[in-house]
Amino acid sequence: MHPQHLGTSAYATVSDSVTKDIEETETFVFTAIVNKILVQEVGGWKVWNFITETKMKYVLVTGGVVSGLGKGVTASSIGLLLQACGLRVTSIKIDPYLNTDAGTMSPFEHGEVFVLDDGGEVDLDLGNYERFLDLTLTRDNNITTGKIYQFVIDKERKGDYLGKTVQVVPHITDAIQEWIERVAMVPVDGKEGPADVCVIELGGTIGDIESMPFIEALGQFSYRVGPGNFCLVHVSLVPVLNVVGEQKTKPTQHSVRVLRGQGLTPNILACRSTKPLEENVKAKLAQFCHVPAENIVTLYDVPNIWHIPLLLRDQKAHEAILKELNLQSIAREPNLKEWTSRTEISSTLHDSVRIAMVGKYTGLSDAYLSVLKALLHASVACHRKLVVDWVSAGDLEDVTAKETPQVHKAAWDLLKGADGVLVPGGFGDRGVQGKILAAKYARENKVPFLGICLGMQIAVIEFARSVLGMIDANSTEFDPETTSPCVIFMPEGSKTHMGGTMRLGSRRTYFKVTDCKSAKLYGDVAFVDERHRHRYEVNPDMISQFESAGLSFVGRDETGRRMEIIELPAHPYFVGVQFHPEFKSRPGKPSALFLGLIAACRRSDTSLPNKGHLKKPVANGTSNGHFPVKSHQNGHAFKSSNGSLNGVYSNGNGVHS
Repeated sequence: MHPQHLGTSAYATVSDSVTKDIEETETFVFTAIVNKILVQEVGGWKVWNFITETKMKYVLVTGGVVSGLGKGVTASSIGLLLQACGLRVTSIKIDPYLNTDAGTMSPFEHGEVFVLDDGGEVDLDLGNYERFLDLTLTRDNNITTGKIYQFVIDKERKGDYLGKTVQVVPHITDAIQEWIERVAMVPVDGKEGPADVCVIELGGTIGDIESMPFIEALGQFSYRVGPGNFCLVHVSLVPVLNVVGEQKTKPTQHSVRVLRGQGLTPNILACRSTKPLEENVKAKLAQFCHVPAENIVTLYDVPNIWHIPLLLRDQKAHEAILKELNLQSIAREPNLKEWTSRTEISSTLHDSVRIAMVGKYTGLSDAYLSVLKALLHASVACHRKLVVDWVSAGDLEDVTAKETPQVHKAAWDLLKGADGVLVPGGFGDRGVQGKILAAKYARENKVPFLGICLGMQIAVIEFARSVLGMIDANSTEFDPETTSPCVIFMPEGSKTHMGGTMRLGSRRTYFKVTDCKSAKLYGDVAFVDERHRHRYEVNPDMISQFESAGLSFVGRDETGRRMEIIELPAHPYFVGVQFHPEFKSRPGKPSALFLGLIAACRRSDTSLPNKGHLKKPVANGTSNGHFPVKSHQNGHAFKSSNGSLNGVYSNGNGVHS
């Protein structure tokens, strides 16, 4: 239970005596059902505040039949729809894997690692929540089996269970429920007090062995919080067999049967299909799944995922959710004017901007998901259709020219045909030489360049080799014996433990040069707070040599010895940053440095929007598709009706807004 002030728009029924007292005061505030009355003195005026006590409301999103149906997009869209109804929303993602967090997982295995302000390394779905809902989540908003078991075992070692036999039920299931309740109460939208609704996404597929403790816990949880406080949305597949051409309901029927057998009953079915559900199919699902037909919505293939909240709204999904949560009297009609405008405009941009993404994991765009979305946000702000040319860094190297000259030529053709070059972050020495060649090409040919994390370090190494003449200049990550260590291991790092030992989370960068491109893009501020994830840094003992040769280190940390931003003043746009600006980019508030890159690519006819804020932000984006793209096991793809995914043409790999 928590007090919640609901403002002046609701109504209260009070006794005659209280009404009389109210009439004698100068100011009063009505809220919903009155539980307590607080009297405050404000400047000599008596203020009566009627305060309600309401329970947190929970929406659980589960998935059935197969993985990759789009639970993350669905959960984010539900959250956005509830926000549009005037409610405050928070989000939790449950990942049933045993890893404590996503920090040590390969991008090929699980997509990118999303970094939060508090340094949490989490599932990429939390990035999806932050972008859709404009939240600032914490590491505790991502629950994993590893975290829960670690929490319970630590308590057992301290003797908190008083000699009891520690078991999955009740100790693990209780820990899950306590974690959810605790995290749901933490405000993540910059306002005081807890949110109104917590949207929980359960990763994996119903029936998975690793999910069973969570399903049991959530079944108990739904009973604990009681009717009117819990709504279950089950995302399932209704395939269309080409042979017969009809929508098949049996997979969803079986999925719901398994779900009900494990103690959870769906209130709403969100059915993924290639086309809208036919009425007879809805009736059949309603009959066999025990879900009212009006609570069955279709998430069919659309041009991009901006349509998903609109699909839910048009099918009255918000009304069904609000009814289940007893919030109809509080919520308003959803206001999605800006979102609708963004969706309508998304297909109208024709002038393109081509960005060569030179990386190591170009076979899986989810590995660079936040970078891709930040490019998308910035291109929209500059009114350009984004075209991403995926360039495998290794294909630019001389060894590829000898082994497969056609691949080498194709990679260089893509690089030279691009309007701008972006080298994202990464680890390991594979493809490093190709990234160095890409940075050299951009520097020498005045092509706009943005290097992120490793991309900045690559730019420093290339400058040392080509301009300072340090032939063996390198990072100690790639060559521990180099005589010109431009990039070195950070002293606080660990070489024996991988998880959570990097410089992580939001850190402050101070501008040491105020008259630089980066400072201007950020709005001439004295400092910026951006998120970090790295073990190596530019060698501070070599800074004077670099600056004497023309490489300017315009941004540094509070000590002045840790380099954060580099620029080449004589270059149209050559910027490298040690942090990851893509993690804080939003559709309507694009990252400043990505804005600078896109604007520099179209300098002749593009002007920067004021500090990156758009009146009508839109979503667009394409990719050349020259490299085969595969989907990782936790992908959340919404296939579009025109062959693209979410407005980004990337050969079947799911990307998020």
